[in-house]
Amino acid sequence: MRSIIALLAACSLIATPPAFAQDSFGGKPTKQNTQPAPVQNQQGDNRVQSQQPNVSQPQQNVTNKAAPHSDPQSAAELQDYGVAATNQLHTGAMHGPTPASIPGGQVITTKGVAELMQGGQTPYLVLDILGGQEIIPGAVFAVPAHQPGNFNDQTQNEFSRFLMQMTGGNKEVPLILYCQSTQCWMSYNAALRAINMGYTNVLWYRGGIEAWKAAGHQTTYPQ
Repeated sequence: MRSIIALLAACSLIATPPAFAQDSFGGKPTKQNTQPAPVQNQQGDNRVQSQQPNVSQPQQNVTNKAAPHSDPQSAAELQDYGVAATNQLHTGAMHGPTPASIPGGQVITTKGVAELMQGGQTPYLVLDILGGQEIIPGAVFAVPAHQPGNFNDQTQNEFSRFLMQMTGGNKEVPLILYCQSTQCWMSYNAALRAINMGYTNVLWYRGGIEAWKAAGHQTTYPQ
């Protein structure tokens, strides 16, 4: 357990955004990304120092946290672009309209993520698949998991080992995966990879870092 905690502490250090072909999981991104610039937080700069991820053993499974469409922001995060959900890794451009659902996983909104993080009862692991200059507090980088390929490739094997370390081998640990916005496929691919490994609580945060900031929530920033 001490080795896992030490690994999490190392993973909380943030650097500049990586290229899509980041070489390892959990490490510092080192190369500039070509992703679109994130929207500015209209609530002001509320970034804070990095926090440790919460990855202790879960006591219960997570139910679908997607909020009803009566919430305007949740409705925007759940917007249906008419893109069919697929259980195959996306091979096209990583920035573009995404499906409104994911086979074998659940879509979670900002409201659901905030409730899970603030509840303090259900442990979870937040995975940043974007590698930007700001992340959700407690998130760790898993950028390479976005890569196309297949569920038997090197990326899958490395991601599997990484998740085993981070979760202590417990596949019921809720995994929250996010990238930039509802028009970013990176976290979709990563979520499919985790689902294929047999993780039972894969929560695709479709709204991503843009939705998180738009709701006025805090982010962490490079040390």
